[in-house]
Amino acid sequence: TTCFVISTLLAPIAAYAADTGERHADRAHPATWVKDSMITTKIKAKLAADHPGSMKHIQVDTDADGIVWLTGTANNQSEIDAAIVTARNTENVKSVWSDLKIENDR
Repeated sequence: TTCFVISTLLAPIAAYAADTGERHADRAHPATWVKDSMITTKIKAKLAADHPGSMKHIQVDTDADGIVWLTGTANNQSEIDAAIVTARNTENVKSVWSDLKIENDR
């Protein structure tokens, strides 16, 4: 569990290093990157605490405007709804876009 939480906290750094998407064009400014990473980290930590089984299948990304993008899979619609509510209720989040899908093979 400890390793999972630590990796969840470090994931935004790895994601930023690998990211070249248009949503992150103004992440060159360090303050913007830190704010985005903090939002992402808070959401991931809340999801890991509330829904540890599905967290490994949900990716969270935050753009410079405070818009959160949720992608990946969940076990059922209630997990998707809970992830969206968790993201919306996180400080500094302006809106949430979800491309989460139910994975039937579990």
